[in-house]
Amino acid sequence: MSTLVDSARTAVFRDGQIIVSMASGAEIRFSVGENPRLAHGTEEQLNHIEISPCGIHWPELDEDLSLQGLLRGDYGQRRGQRETASLIDDQQDTGKQ
Repeated sequence: MSTLVDSARTAVFRDGQIIVSMASGAEIRFSVGENPRLAHGTEEQLNHIEISPCGIHWPELDEDLSLQGLLRGDYGQRRGQRETASLIDDQQDTGKQ
């Protein structure tokens, strides 16, 4: 059984992407186009993101995504999209790769 030890601090919609900042400093980014429900959302709907201990939720769009799934590159309803994700940790933020 896998246990998630990280948690989401913030989640925002910006420039066509959902950006989730984790407590560890990691960042998950994905295009709203990767998820059919999010792809049809308005800017207002996409900006209304609720964070729970297990994931993120868009109440007006009736969409929930787990943090474990996001970390695997599963952006909801379309699997295997990991190559489009950007996981950015503190080292990358300082220019170290």
